[in-house]
Amino acid sequence: MFENLQDRLGSILNGLTGRGALSESDVSAALREVRRALLEADVALDVVRAFTDRVRDKAVGAEILKSIKPGQMVVKIVHDELIEMLGGEGVGVDLHAAAPVVIMMVGLQGSGKTTTTAKIAKRLTDREKKKVLMASLDTRRPAAQEQLRQLGVQTNVDTLPVIAGQSPTDIAARAVQAAKLGGHDVVILDTAGRTHIDEPLMAEMADIKKKSNPHEILLVADSLTGQDAVNLARNFDERVGITGLVLTRMDGDGRGGAALSMRAVTGKPIKLIGVGERMGELEEFHPRRIADRILGMGDIVSLVERAAENIDAEKAAAMAAKMAKGKFDLNDLADQLRQMQKMGGMGGIMSMMPGMAGMKDKMASAGLNDSLFPRQLAIISSMTKAERANPDMLKHSRKKRIAAGSGTDASDINKLLKMHRQMADMMKMMGGKGKGGLMKQMMGGLAGKMGLGGLGGGMPDLSNIDPKQLEALQKQAEAAGLGKPGGGLPGLGGGGLPGLGGAKLPGLGGGFPGLPGLPKKK
Repeated sequence: MFENLQDRLGSILNGLTGRGALSESDVSAALREVRRALLEADVALDVVRAFTDRVRDKAVGAEILKSIKPGQMVVKIVHDELIEMLGGEGVGVDLHAAAPVVIMMVGLQGSGKTTTTAKIAKRLTDREKKKVLMASLDTRRPAAQEQLRQLGVQTNVDTLPVIAGQSPTDIAARAVQAAKLGGHDVVILDTAGRTHIDEPLMAEMADIKKKSNPHEILLVADSLTGQDAVNLARNFDERVGITGLVLTRMDGDGRGGAALSMRAVTGKPIKLIGVGERMGELEEFHPRRIADRILGMGDIVSLVERAAENIDAEKAAAMAAKMAKGKFDLNDLADQLRQMQKMGGMGGIMSMMPGMAGMKDKMASAGLNDSLFPRQLAIISSMTKAERANPDMLKHSRKKRIAAGSGTDASDINKLLKMHRQMADMMKMMGGKGKGGLMKQMMGGLAGKMGLGGLGGGMPDLSNIDPKQLEALQKQAEAAGLGKPGGGLPGLGGGGLPGLGGAKLPGLGGGFPGLPGLPKKK
């Protein structure tokens, strides 16, 4: 969603951070580029103007600390203002009210209201352990009520039985009554939409609100509609009074202007974002994490959360046991590919890794993209059980049969087998074979770079070091170039954050959140 904006802002801020001192004209020139980048991303003009004015006021009058270059200070100010523009702190769906809590979903037709209703219901059922009732108030769109019923069966959430001929306001009253009688904690009303805002739609929304007295009114907006979504939010808020926003299709290739503008224009928090078609692909909106992602700083916390949700603990334990023995067959490779698909593919994972956003383009140009996964899984699925367990069996005649079965050719199969061999070799190294295992070798190399030889090929236990030793360790790390701009960890090409290079910025506790670093002094 934010790729273009990420690339533009990254290059602008990198140009600033390389300089020793900044004049007011340097800041103004950079902010002109920032303004242009935000406008190209379809952010509302008045939001852009207010944003750049605030950054300029803080940047020009900022007290520059001796340990920080002026350019790095500007990056921090842009980061802080971006978080502020997105809403400061994340706000979830509010359920603090007498049961049943009524949530009313509003928005235009085609924005994804019905699907989002089912996603929220599933989220509240699975995570909050709430008993939820869904009710479709859309009597105009053909099969709208049947669609919600089917989604209810799919997510195992109760839906209100349909009675033909009832008006939306009558259905709303019946839903609230049914939720009370059924002991439901939450009732979600999926209202009707139109192709555009009109008076009958607004009157109907106002009647439903009066009849059901909702605790939350969530506006569902398609993030790909850009500026039009901002006008939509303003109109709904003036007439119905929304309490929060849900942005759908955040996994699309839109420019992200709606997400950046809607919070600033309406003053209402973005509560949830839809990041895919599947029922589980709904996330809470965290302004700090989104700002980190836009500025190329990654989003480790969301990556870990996504991994925790998608990775099967038992399978992971079984995989670790096989790795310890140095075993890795094509069944294991297929499991790895499926896990990566669930977590958003290579592109999704890379976008959340600090300093790795630029790698996506390089990987794409090398032909490594998410379209490879289905093809590779098709090849593995076309093999017999014995072939998957022992890839060395695959000679020419077998490859010919597999290629015909998977709709690929022999070169695709050879590429897959080569990738498997490389991964299997790596697993053997990590499994403790060779010189103490790959992980130990890597840590030993890191210790050597820090001038900590003689540690037996491993790193010391930092938790048991006293403050004086820790201070000496920090100095050795800096001397080895690990804490300086462009330093980075060995083998990572000195990536890191644009212009931040590990510097300690005020109020950020020794770097940006989610980045690995040495513990602070006690």
